[in-house]
Amino acid sequence: MQSRITSLLLSIILVALLCSVAYAAGGGGAEHHADSGVLLKDFLYRLLNFSLVVALLVYFLRKPLKKALSGRREEIEKALAEAEQAKREAEAKFAEYDRKLNQATAEIAEISAAIKREGEQEKAKIIENAKAMARQIEEDAGKAADLEVARARSELQREAVELAVGTAEELLKKKFTKDDNNRLIDEYMQKVGELQ
Repeated sequence: MQSRITSLLLSIILVALLCSVAYAAGGGGAEHHADSGVLLKDFLYRLLNFSLVVALLVYFLRKPLKKALSGRREEIEKALAEAEQAKREAEAKFAEYDRKLNQATAEIAEISAAIKREGEQEKAKIIENAKAMARQIEEDAGKAADLEVARARSELQREAVELAVGTAEELLKKKFTKDDNNRLIDEYMQKVGELQ
């Protein structure tokens, strides 16, 4: 605002000087040859007139200009103060957001670690359950094998008994004597004793 007023005043002064120089150089036309004293007198009169106008303008416009300039200065200071306040608030918000970001990063790391720990615990639990199931399967397989062996032994004993009975019947049918019968019974008892 101040530069506009200054440039306006300088423009008025320049136009007035140029007008007075042009008028003085013109001399009022070719037919009027006036004395250089008259021209100088006219130039001085115009210069005095111009100086009075400038002095009056300065006198009357000084206070409003000063007031406008001081108002503008206050506005600029106020704008600077507001900008400084906005900068402080922005820095405070940035610090708060940075703190929250760091806190969130720490929480994410903590949650990630907790999930990893839980995963490891779950993994250990699954492995332990699998081992327990494997032991149980081994025990069940062992029991099943023992039962199968016992069943096979029982089946073999039954077959041996049936075979012995069948053989005995055949021998009896072929006319065994009492001596043969005793001998057969003794052999059978030995075989049955060996199986047990």
